[in-house]
Amino acid sequence: MNPAVATLTYAYADSTAVVGPLATYSEPHSYDLCEQHALRLTVPRGWAVVRHEGEFELQAPSSDDLTALAEAVREAGRVESAPETPDAVSPGGRRGHLRVLRDPSADAN
Repeated sequence: MNPAVATLTYAYADSTAVVGPLATYSEPHSYDLCEQHALRLTVPRGWAVVRHEGEFELQAPSSDDLTALAEAVREAGRVESAPETPDAVSPGGRRGHLRVLRDPSADAN
């Protein structure tokens, strides 16, 4: 996997895709691309592509990026409460989103 160096943003109203330098914040309808995909991007018929002229620069992670990553890892590692485990299956055989179906031939015996 190659690092992201460009951001693709769609302007649906204008039928335009814009490939520019790597964005510093996330926006709806925007996707980070590596250099290979940024240079080879194609769009549907009738759409236009506006590309950044020049080379895409690989940006070194900032201390803000590293701090955000560390916080995300810490948050994911926190356990607020133990996951609930059902003590028994309900009468209909329901547990979570799954159901236990009875074998019709077993009822005949």
